[in-house]
Amino acid sequence: MKKIKYILLIFTALTFSNCKEYLNINEDPSNPQVAEGYALLPPMFAQMARGEQFDGRYAGQYAQVWSSSAGGNTWDFHSYAPASDAGGEKWRSHYFSIGLNVDLIINDALPKQKWDYIGAVQAIRAWSWQSTTDWHGEMILKQAWEPNRYVFDFDSQEDVYAEVVRLSNKAIENLTKTGDGVGTLSRGDKVYGGDTGKWKKFVYANLARNANHLSNKAIYAPDKVIEYCDKAMASNADNFNVSNLGTSTTDANFFGPLRDNMQSFRQTDFSISLMDGRVFNGVTDPRLPLMFTASADGVFRGSTPGSSDANASPVNNPKRIPILWGVQPSELVGKTPIDVTQGKYIYTNKAQFPIFTYAEIQFIKAEAAFRKGDKLMALEAYKKGIAAHCDFTGVTTTAKNDFLASKAIKQTGADLTLSDIMCQKFIAMYAHGNVETWVDLRRYKYDPMIYTGFSVKNLATENNGKLVQRVRPRYNSEYVWNRVSLDKFGGNNPDYHTYELWFVKP
Repeated sequence: MKKIKYILLIFTALTFSNCKEYLNINEDPSNPQVAEGYALLPPMFAQMARGEQFDGRYAGQYAQVWSSSAGGNTWDFHSYAPASDAGGEKWRSHYFSIGLNVDLIINDALPKQKWDYIGAVQAIRAWSWQSTTDWHGEMILKQAWEPNRYVFDFDSQEDVYAEVVRLSNKAIENLTKTGDGVGTLSRGDKVYGGDTGKWKKFVYANLARNANHLSNKAIYAPDKVIEYCDKAMASNADNFNVSNLGTSTTDANFFGPLRDNMQSFRQTDFSISLMDGRVFNGVTDPRLPLMFTASADGVFRGSTPGSSDANASPVNNPKRIPILWGVQPSELVGKTPIDVTQGKYIYTNKAQFPIFTYAEIQFIKAEAAFRKGDKLMALEAYKKGIAAHCDFTGVTTTAKNDFLASKAIKQTGADLTLSDIMCQKFIAMYAHGNVETWVDLRRYKYDPMIYTGFSVKNLATENNGKLVQRVRPRYNSEYVWNRVSLDKFGGNNPDYHTYELWFVKP
């Protein structure tokens, strides 16, 4: 009996050993077994761009950057798609795709004293709070990511704005630290290559947005905005660009022909009017043919939001409005987009997607300086913004200099207007900065005296004559599970999307 027990013990030990060895085949030494920053950071960059591009389609319609090729589109009418997640991608990105991954990186980095990783993801979360609240308004802040909850309370946009500042300051503090475990950020940083100096510029850019959005309030501080701008991007080399390989539908630019997400959109007449000489003293902007496409007859045309193209028939009508990729609709008959084109400008398969640009920062500075009363500073920043965007689009040096010296561009501070600044900013933010452009339009109450010629001819019935001000929270998380909380501030009302946000109000 004793011998049998020994045999059983030996057998059990061998079985356990073999089982352990068997289980070990699930460990891949080539891939991380824990949530390390270098593995989690690159997908977070992709999610930053994804949210901006998915929802930027609808922001572009609200702002008349582009419109649907079909008449009667709900977004062109300043409305929304009920019982749908359309317009909810930034919400999803903030709470889920970026979400707790920030905490996973921080929890891994803290004991290793990788302060640069901590600062970088704090910067990303601060940016995500900022851009998402500007899109939706009230958000779940204090109870965000609490486990075992199905109902969450919303917090005011004012609270979210304050959190952006708090978290940004923490990010700067950590990005400034040296020694300890600092120095490995480059392994996962596919944007700045581990350059913490550029990361701090990213944080200051976000703070500049945050502070400048308060332009309608008594607490607006233009000097603080200017300070943030001076600490943000110093050239296009500092732009925060998310790269795309462009080899397949999984790694190609969302706006490119390979992904085929933009075939139903058309450039608008409003956007074209800012560049074809109608607004700026008869001067054709050298960026026009680089950003937009002429119809087959050589004329640049744009759509009227809410209406279909009057020249859409026949299919080869030479006056038909082209597709954003730079091709005529007739070229795609019976073919896939990738058979016909590689796209153009921000619409190529490999195009980088900018989250922040030097040009934007200069226009923020120009606006703040103008409001402060320093017209010379405003003029200098305004011109730098235009020049930077000319470089961004690929305008030649000669054409850029000729344009900057032309009568399209104000040459003295006394002649400069807010309309000059904001219309040129609209151009510089075209396509990639739609969410932020819509922020500006709301700050200025969609004023056609600021945005020359801007008008909304068609509104949805549920708008009750009011222009859109916010996007409803993501349907499948908030309207399915959290309706009681939405009731507290009118979130279930059919016209909730027309309620002004906190940053718009005095």
